[in-house]
Amino acid sequence: MSTWPARTPGYGYPQAPSGPGYGYPGQPGQQPQPPAGPGYGYPGQPGQPGPYGQQTAYGQQPGQPGPYGQQTAYGQQPGYGSPGQPGGQPGFPAQGYPGQPTVPMYPQPAGGGRKSNAQLWIIVAAVVAIALIVGGGVWYANSADGGKKNETASTGGTGGKGGGEKGGDTGGTSSGGSEKAPSDPASKLLFQIPSPKVAKDDSVIVSGSWLTEKAYVKSGVAEIVGYDPVKGSKLWTVKLPGPVCTASEHATDDGKTAVVFQPKMPPKDSSAGCSQVAAIDLVAGKQLWTKTVSSGDYPVTFDNVTVSGRTVALGATEGGSAFDIDSGKALWAPKTSDTCYDAGYGGGAKLVAVRKCGSYDARELQIQTIDPASGKVISEYKLAKGIEYASIVSTEPLVVAADVGDSAQDGSGISDFFSIDNKTGKLKTRISAPGEQFAARCDGITRVEHCSGLAVGADRLYLPTEEHDGTGEYSRTNEIVAFDLSTGKQTGQRADAGDGYELTPLRTDGGNVIAYKSAPYDEGGQVVSIDGGSFKQTTLLRNPATESVRDAESSMSPEYSELIYSQGRLYMSAVYADDGGSGDEEYLVLAFGAAG
Repeated sequence: MSTWPARTPGYGYPQAPSGPGYGYPGQPGQQPQPPAGPGYGYPGQPGQPGPYGQQTAYGQQPGQPGPYGQQTAYGQQPGYGSPGQPGGQPGFPAQGYPGQPTVPMYPQPAGGGRKSNAQLWIIVAAVVAIALIVGGGVWYANSADGGKKNETASTGGTGGKGGGEKGGDTGGTSSGGSEKAPSDPASKLLFQIPSPKVAKDDSVIVSGSWLTEKAYVKSGVAEIVGYDPVKGSKLWTVKLPGPVCTASEHATDDGKTAVVFQPKMPPKDSSAGCSQVAAIDLVAGKQLWTKTVSSGDYPVTFDNVTVSGRTVALGATEGGSAFDIDSGKALWAPKTSDTCYDAGYGGGAKLVAVRKCGSYDARELQIQTIDPASGKVISEYKLAKGIEYASIVSTEPLVVAADVGDSAQDGSGISDFFSIDNKTGKLKTRISAPGEQFAARCDGITRVEHCSGLAVGADRLYLPTEEHDGTGEYSRTNEIVAFDLSTGKQTGQRADAGDGYELTPLRTDGGNVIAYKSAPYDEGGQVVSIDGGSFKQTTLLRNPATESVRDAESSMSPEYSELIYSQGRLYMSAVYADDGGSGDEEYLVLAFGAAG
């Protein structure tokens, strides 16, 4: 399975102000904080906006204003493959930024060259966009098989079965997965790591988190640190000359991954951009090598990085590049003679390229499964012309998300999912996912491998519904539903979150779904396993309901944070650090585990 967690504003979001940002070039110097306020489900606030700013009454009726003021008829979509709407979405430029020239065509060839109400919506959407911009890689090494199986955690929201005052079923074991429920799911806070300090009015990206058998590894300010997974004490530190820009959410079977970073701390040399890539050994706690790629007289600025097999693959507007993760040997680099270019890659079990051809107003995207060692194309599927951006949701099975004809209308970057046969390149099915119904999100502008709020596994796509009113007074809730990746139809399975609760899928576990359950204001969060057959929930972890712990946990909302759960422990981490101007205690990492 492959989901989730570089970086331009998310597809469909208002453009962030220009200017050098601390930790990521071209971003504003101060990244907005997630909206402040009481925890999810706090009473006494009827009619407050949903998590992305808009009122999210379940089953929104035709003709209701969308988040940017336009009419969003329920389920309305233009025809499959229809071109983008003139002018794009209100508040965001159509198909690219104003005044930008056509993207440079320096691709790789196959096999080797690879405050009115309207103002309020824009502000809230911009906050969400920034959060997506700084999201990073998350790698999970399944301890049950000695770290031989890589899975990724993600952000987003799905539903689960709720019941009783705790909001879910308890006891028992889930079938088909390695995660077993303890006799008592009650947890305690194992450790908390304060957010690193940065200069006033600055923020810095700290995306990237991974879990091995011996360490929880997290990016800090211009460093990557391995922590004891139970105590939180530092085991090792890899220092970097500048802040991390983006990190692979995958690693090799023996725990090697890659990050992209700046060569110096801004503002010393922000013009160099995110031009450095390094391989990191998460087991040994050391940097293996550092590389750059040149385009003329300037280094290439990388937009995304991923790992598949023994290959580190990087996407950029100049084209794709790749290195051997062990030696740092260059496998392929951008070529200036092509008319197409690899914009980015999805990694994990397979290596899949999103290859762009044509100008921005007549774009054709090719989804290519390639050999990670040579870059040779194994299979290819061409999306309909006019689709500007696509996101790799999973490489095995191969699932791609796109906003066809800019019809999502909610900034999610998703109107449709495409289930593709890896071997033949043929389309198996297309799944319609109207933005007003489902809460998953993808940022496909440059980060082609960054989707949240969904899970893929066992020939199923699991999607959350948008939150809606529950049965209790002022309560909100949602559901999770499953789609068959062969037929495109819903399976009829549905899990209810329960009043005051909302679930976020983290990953699949065999045939099951591991999900984080956001709780009402007076409860701690939970981790549950949703059985892939019955959709029955089994509670794996229930966090403390004490006020101080609740406040800390609520600051790590899945929309803005990285979450990893494995074998009875939950790790929640921030994706950026700021100057702490809010006055609230801020954390880089929170870790929860068994209370016994």
